[in-house]
Amino acid sequence: MSVAELNKTKSNLIAWIEQLSDSNMLTFLEGIRSSKSDKDWWEQLTDAQKQNINEGVNDAENGRVMSSTEFWTKLKNG
Repeated sequence: MSVAELNKTKSNLIAWIEQLSDSNMLTFLEGIRSSKSDKDWWEQLTDAQKQNINEGVNDAENGRVMSSTEFWTKLKNG
């Protein structure tokens, strides 16, 4: 994207944001803006959180998964 295209995109976004009155959308956009971090999110997790994620990845890699439909059926039927 050229510098001119970037500037045009920025101007369009600014104009659009200035017109917004939806507080949910503004909160969402603010969350995106403030979520930028130089830190790796993985390093901010606890050891327990990392272990849970690694177990989930291991389960998926080894076929120990179920569909959403299967999950809800099992949950509903106890």
